[in-house]
Formats: sequence, C-alpha cells, structure tokens
Amino acid sequence: MAIRALVFDVFGTLVDWRSGVAREAARLLGPACDAGAFADAWRARYQPSLEPVRAGLRPFVDLDTIHAESLGDVLAQFGMADTPDAVRAELVQAWHRLDAWPEVPDALRRLRKNYLLAPNSNAHVRLIADLARRNGLIFDAILGAGYSRDYKPKPALYRDAVAAFGFAPEETLMVAAHSGDLAAATRHGLSTAHIARPREHGPGGGETAPGVPVTIAARDLADLADRLGC
Repeated sequence: MAIRALVFDVFGTLVDWRSGVAREAARLLGPACDAGAFADAWRARYQPSLEPVRAGLRPFVDLDTIHAESLGDVLAQFGMADTPDAVRAELVQAWHRLDAWPEVPDALRRLRKNYLLAPNSNAHVRLIADLARRNGLIFDAILGAGYSRDYKPKPALYRDAVAAFGFAPEETLMVAAHSGDLAAATRHGLSTAHIARPREHGPGGGETAPGVPVTIAARDLADLADRLGC
C-alpha cells in the first residue's frame, strides 16, 4: 500500500536536544557547569525515569514532570544542589526551546503537501506546541504520549498513531533516528523510515544507519522528502 501519513519521533529526529539543553544550561548555570556533559547526564536519566509509568507502577505524568524530577539528581552530580527553584523551573523549560535540525522545517513543508503529518513523541501537547511554534513546524495533529497516556515503546503509541488517521498500519510511516523506536513500530505493522543523526549526542555520536530492517533509510529529512517524491 502507498504511504498516506507520517508520524515522527521528535527528540533527536526533528530537534537537536543536546545543543539546546547545553545552551540553556550554560546560560542559567554559568561557566562553572560543563554544559555538554550536563545535557548528556540529564538525557541519560530520561529512559529510566519513564520506566515506572511504562511498567504501570505510577499514573501517567507528563515529560515536564519527569524532567523536573530527574533534574535534582543531575544538579547534585554537578555540585549544584543549591540551585534555586526558579532556575530549576527555567531549566525544565529548556526542553521547550530546542532548535530543529536545519533541514527539518522546509522538509516538513514539502512532505505535508502529499501526506498527513503528526509527531508521535514522548513529549506532551504543550511541549510539542512550543517546539512547533519556535521552529515553524506545521502538523495535522499532535499524537504521542499526551494522546496515548503512555510512553514509547508501549504498544498504545503506535496503535493510536495508526487509528488517529484511520489508515492501515502499513500506510503509516514511523520516522525516527532511533532503531529501537522503529523496531517497535514494525512490530505493530507500521512502515518505517530511519533518519541518520550522527551528531545527536555531540561527541558521543548518533545513529548513522538503522540497526534494524526499515522501509526507507534516509540521510536526513530532506532526503526522505526526496525519496517520497515531495
């Protein structure tokens, strides 16, 4: 079947989380903080912090809550446990101020001419809305954690993304820079596109190619638009 809708991972795939968080950490915490290492340490707590929700051990809470809870340990790790509450709140908002990878806004405009588009992210609605407004990203819906009340790779996020637009699973293309996300989408029948993001983790690198079978492997989002004839 032909692809009719694209749903996107956001952090790392559409936006550069590391540079944005490091920029805000440098601004708010000053030169004493190794901003890149701070961003990496905070991101390292991301998946473990989601696990209690995924395991059904706590009710769904949004990503701002998750980030705020993990921030205390990161600040303590960097010797900044006395950081005021107001600064902590601003640091959580760093995730709302991330910049898109350079080709993304134009590529999304091209793709939207032929396909329905939506994020399928662990971010909640307000977070996606802020990132979209900051970067000029236009979607037809906001799907993902805030819609499904769970976190990837739980089945609800992929099944709901398919059901939301009413297409067959294979008509829905999950687009991500992370092979684990794409493997989960494949298990639920979605088509998949891998976007190479070799600088996602800065010096730590990122995925340059998919580690699992995918429908399309693209150099970036502009290359995906080319491959889909947009």
